[in-house]
Amino acid sequence: MQQSICEATTRTTLRRMGYNSRRPHRVPLISTTNRKKRLQFARAHQNWTVEDWNNVAWSDESRFLLRHSDGRVRIWRKQNENMDPSCLVTTVQAGGGGVMVWGMFSWHTLGPLVPIGHRLNATAYLSIVSDHVHPFMTTMYPSSDGYFQQDNAPCHKARIISNWFLEHDNEFTVLKWPPQSPDLNPIEHLWDVVQRELRALDVHPTNLHQLLDAILSIWGNIYKECFQHLVESMPRRIKAVLKAKGGQTQY
Repeated sequence: MQQSICEATTRTTLRRMGYNSRRPHRVPLISTTNRKKRLQFARAHQNWTVEDWNNVAWSDESRFLLRHSDGRVRIWRKQNENMDPSCLVTTVQAGGGGVMVWGMFSWHTLGPLVPIGHRLNATAYLSIVSDHVHPFMTTMYPSSDGYFQQDNAPCHKARIISNWFLEHDNEFTVLKWPPQSPDLNPIEHLWDVVQRELRALDVHPTNLHQLLDAILSIWGNIYKECFQHLVESMPRRIKAVLKAKGGQTQY
């Protein structure tokens, strides 16, 4: 005779076995080739100190939606299984309606946050680089010892961008960045801060103009201790990539 088990009994049994209900970490699906590149980067920078990382200016783009649906999923896992492959949800990049911004920061200060009114192409990115990256780098690192970080988005690797950086390589260095490595970029956590603050607003934006105003306000009020702590986490991030042999990390 087949017996049915109620949901409450199942939950109680799982908890007795040491499992708890948790949301799975969302991580990029990393190819074998990119795992090797991530590992190479970690090995090359494993001896960098926090002082070395203080010379890096971090950058990225992010999109914030006016109406957000997070597709939350819950799983049952034990306390030490948060990064077990069976307990992860892989993600791919996706677009969506809302406001897109580009931003940068370093240990020393928050940089500009630039609205992007359309899809970011090489021409638009060149304007950002010349109008925002260049003055930031030359002001923060007048001794030309600064590094500028960008990911491997197609517009970042365009010929006109590479040529511009080559013309200014006596002023700062472009950090060679491994693919599929948002866990190594501390600015990703600043985007999380902005997203959390947006959700916590007493009055939520009802149009894109209000959304952009809210994003700019939140960005401008991020505490210095917050972004400095993120930069100070870089040695730990590098160690995590080494431990994972180039694979996903908890960051």
